[in-house]
Amino acid sequence: MRAGEKLRKPVTEAKYLTVENADRYRCIIRLFYLQYEKLKYWLYQEEVYEEMAEDTYFSDYTQEQCQQDLAALVGWGNLLTIQDTKAVSTIEEFKNKKFRYQLSEYTVEIERMVVRLENLSVEGSSLEPSLLERIRVNLSKLEKMVQEDDEALYSWWNDLNSDFVRLNQNYQDYMRELNSVKAEEMMKTREFLIFKDRLIDYLRSFVKSLQINVTVIEQILDSIEKQTLDRIFQRITTYENSIPHMDTEISEDMIYEKIQGRWSSIYNWFSGERGRDSEALKVFDTTNEIIRKITRYAARISEMSSGGANRREEYYRIAHLFSRCGSIGEAHKLSSYVFGIEKPLHLKGDLRRSTESINSGVLEEEPHEISVTPRTRNYHEKGHRQGIADRRKEKDAMLRETMKRMEDEAKLIQSYIKGDYLDFSTLPVIEPQVRDVFLSWLSRALESENRRAKTEDGRDFHLEEEEGETCTVICTDGTFRMPKYTIVFDNGQSRSSI
Repeated sequence: MRAGEKLRKPVTEAKYLTVENADRYRCIIRLFYLQYEKLKYWLYQEEVYEEMAEDTYFSDYTQEQCQQDLAALVGWGNLLTIQDTKAVSTIEEFKNKKFRYQLSEYTVEIERMVVRLENLSVEGSSLEPSLLERIRVNLSKLEKMVQEDDEALYSWWNDLNSDFVRLNQNYQDYMRELNSVKAEEMMKTREFLIFKDRLIDYLRSFVKSLQINVTVIEQILDSIEKQTLDRIFQRITTYENSIPHMDTEISEDMIYEKIQGRWSSIYNWFSGERGRDSEALKVFDTTNEIIRKITRYAARISEMSSGGANRREEYYRIAHLFSRCGSIGEAHKLSSYVFGIEKPLHLKGDLRRSTESINSGVLEEEPHEISVTPRTRNYHEKGHRQGIADRRKEKDAMLRETMKRMEDEAKLIQSYIKGDYLDFSTLPVIEPQVRDVFLSWLSRALESENRRAKTEDGRDFHLEEEEGETCTVICTDGTFRMPKYTIVFDNGQSRSSI
């Protein structure tokens, strides 16, 4: 995402919703919006004050407060003003600046959103298979629309986009409603069984329509040629740009980019992008998961209901058996079989029996011991004290082994140093550990300003380089190229002076 200038700019037009005295500001904006829907775009201050004063909530509202509120809304960009000069007869009347007020474009959209939010619980979302069919029909007309005039082509494009937006929004809202906490709680009640079947049939009909139409739409989208699309996009861009607007200037590039973006959204929704699953496939999977969840909840409720009925039958049978007991002793014996001890202790674990016979009784089995530890946070097992073991022999053996390995490595490294020089260009095939030692020396010298350093055993050396020359170092695990460096130890003479 790129944070453009419009995205970084604060939306001051939304201030009237949250600031102090928002009750007055919102009522004024709502008044302008209602008049805007009636095609009455301009209002005077007197008209606003008269409408506000009619409400008992604003019984103490004054002309000065009305003027201040309108000025604040003008300052935030909610209202546009123009001075009315047609009825002015004197200079004094002109100085009083009698204004007419009109809603700004931003505020119209903000107030529309607020109205939708207020009616959100009333406007229920839905899944409309007819939208999929309309989109399929409109896309199938694409080749024919090339022969139509620009006005018909622009109308077709708007219909296609509005259907796609409605389909996407309605699906998202409906799925959000089914996945809400309120819906989850409702699915756990017995009342849910009443309309469970209707809901599943509704979802399945949408899934069926989705399968049929998406397959056809994918074929249509794949058959459309890019040249045809470019020609249609260019004609729609030219026609939309020809529509006159009073207060906005939009370039053809911006319109063309917007049209391409909308077409990409439609294409990716049905066909996917760069090997990814399409949004239609995600819709299919999500809807099927909702159906499975509804079925699970319904089955669980049914099991609970039938389980209660079976338990009632069992209780009735047990009561009948008790009624047939001839004495209290028989009743006690029956009770021991039915209920057993009052609070039995059940132990679970990996218990190994000495026999697999099902006829073996508890008293015949070998006892099994279980160590039970306290269930407290502060409990720790008691440690066993032990003396310090003498490990000097192991340490001495490890030290001798380490010293021997270091001596062997030093001899191996020394075997590659000819005299007091280590020339990387003349090295034979070397082991990785030898290469790592040489490169560590080289790194130390390159990090120093005077290109001098010391080896691990304290030998001083400096680094020389033949400018522009390179060499190849061959190792048992691969080769690499590097500048032609020579390491010269200080007890040797510099090659440049030879």
